[in-house]
This record gives sequence, C-alpha cells and structure tokens, in this order.
Amino acid sequence: MVDTSLELSINTLKNYTLAMIKKCGEAVDNSINSMINKDLEGVRKVIKEDDEIDTLREYIRDRSIELIALKQPMAKDLRYIYALGNIALDLERIGDYAVNIAQETLKIGDEAYIKELIDIPKAAKICTDMINDIYKALENEDEDLCYDIAKRDDKIDNLYKQIHVDCLEVMNKNSTTINQGVRLLFVGRYLERIGDHSTNVCEKIIYAIKGEMVEIG
Repeated sequence: MVDTSLELSINTLKNYTLAMIKKCGEAVDNSINSMINKDLEGVRKVIKEDDEIDTLREYIRDRSIELIALKQPMAKDLRYIYALGNIALDLERIGDYAVNIAQETLKIGDEAYIKELIDIPKAAKICTDMINDIYKALENEDEDLCYDIAKRDDKIDNLYKQIHVDCLEVMNKNSTTINQGVRLLFVGRYLERIGDHSTNVCEKIIYAIKGEMVEIG
C-alpha cells in the first residue's frame, strides 16, 4: 500500500527545494547586475535577502531528518529525501557566494572599474542559466538535462582563468589597481565555485532519480 502522506511530504520538500533554487538564481543574477550597474542599494538587498535562502535550507534540513526518522522511507523515497537535504547544502553555498559578490561590490564602491567587465558577466550568465535549468531538471526529473548543465562548468572555469590573467596584467602595470584587482579576482573565484556547486546539485539529482553516484567533469 502506498503511503500517500509520505508522498505528499516528499513533494512538499521538493517544492521547497525548487523555491530555494529559484531564490539562488535570483540572488546570483541580482548581485552581478548590481555590480555591473554599481547599484549599491541592490547589493545590500542581495545581502539582506540571503536570510530567506538560509531559512529554506533550515526547513529542508529539519524536514528531511524528520521524514527519515518518522516515516522510515525505503529505496527511492529514502534516496530522494537524502538527496534533497544535500542539494539544499549546495544551494546555501551558492547563496553565500552571491552575498560574497555583493560584499566585494560594496568594497569597490563608486570607484571606476580598472578594466571593462567582460568575462565576469559572461561567467555569471552561464551560472544563472545553469541554476535556472537545475530548476527544470529537478522539477521534471530530467537526467539528461543534468548532464548538459554540468558540462557547462568547464566554460566558467575557462572564463575564470581569463579573468585571472586580465586582472594580473592590469595590476602588474599599475600598483594602484591592486586592491580592486584582488576584489575582481575574488568575484571570478566565487562564480567558479557557483559553477562547481551547481554541478554538485546535478549529480545529486541524478542520484535521486537513478540511485547512481556519478561524478561529472
């Protein structure tokens, strides 16, 4: 006999995870757009709204433990609950990196950028597209989409390498650019980590669907 209450509980947990994915995508998008436009109020909003992501993480964590303890799920149900709890951990880190980007923007303040922002927006666009597609992959339990998303992380890695090269070149030419150059390097690094955590989420969705622990990339 199917435990409908367990099924409903898992669906609720999944919906909260989807809501968390959506908020993480918005946080990354808003942090970068605010950076590009030097919208300091916008970055402060990103920092403030991170509390909502943390609250979702706490709910998913607590509810996952509760379901495993009280319902004693088996097979796919157990995998699914376990995976959602772990996905929330990666999503929380993505939210934290969006806040880190916002904080670097606040430190740069009204200073003119030492170089045109080209590769940072490109990397951020890939990140937000990955997160938006993760939403679809989890919603539809689409294993193929998970693999497609994760493979995009290589593009972010390559862009981060270019950001690193470009910033160091500017910093070497003019020592007064070092402080900001380091902050831009941090932003590139945060985007690279967002790509890594997005890949982790894809691997965990595949585990929830197929019961296979895979490492993509």
